[in-house]
Amino acid sequence: MPSNSSNAKKKPPVTATPARRRELLDTAAEVFAAQGYNATTVRRIADEAGMLAGSLYYHFDSKESMVDEILSTFLTELWAGYDAVLEAGLGPRETIEALVTESFREIDRHRAAVAIYQKESKQLAALPRFHYLTDSQTKFEKAWLGTLERGVADGVFRTDLDIRLTYRFVRDTVWVAASWYRPGGQHSPEEIARQYLSMVLDGISVVT
Repeated sequence: MPSNSSNAKKKPPVTATPARRRELLDTAAEVFAAQGYNATTVRRIADEAGMLAGSLYYHFDSKESMVDEILSTFLTELWAGYDAVLEAGLGPRETIEALVTESFREIDRHRAAVAIYQKESKQLAALPRFHYLTDSQTKFEKAWLGTLERGVADGVFRTDLDIRLTYRFVRDTVWVAASWYRPGGQHSPEEIARQYLSMVLDGISVVT
């Protein structure tokens, strides 16, 4: 890193326009998702953004700050959608359908952030700054397991289901889509969700 970068780090961040800040974070997210957090340098992010590494420190004090904002923004939006679903009073099947649909919408909005979360959350959660990742995972698991358990109890889902195994299957089947999904493709997030749901739910629902 150039010698002037140490001086740049000492300068307080300046306020960027929301659009420019979003642009820089989007660039950083793509680099983190492709290279991994540890392998990514501020210089590489700056190169992708078309600016000097020292200049990037005017906007963010570290790459840790960048990945923190990327992940916290994604999770805040995810939980706004999830909480709305969970508070809507839907039946178990309808809740699963809505959660899956909301998940694909978040992949559409934050594909790179989802990839980072999948690859890096266990490592980052060990740092004090990222304890919210563990809290979010616990809340996420509780929401899905609770809905599946309610579906079995209500006679909507098969009684022979291994609830935890089913949860892991549905979770992984949905979120792995971040590895191939590209916004603006042939199918909308809602269309992809419908296809996934037709394959998954028909296998766990009680046949009437």
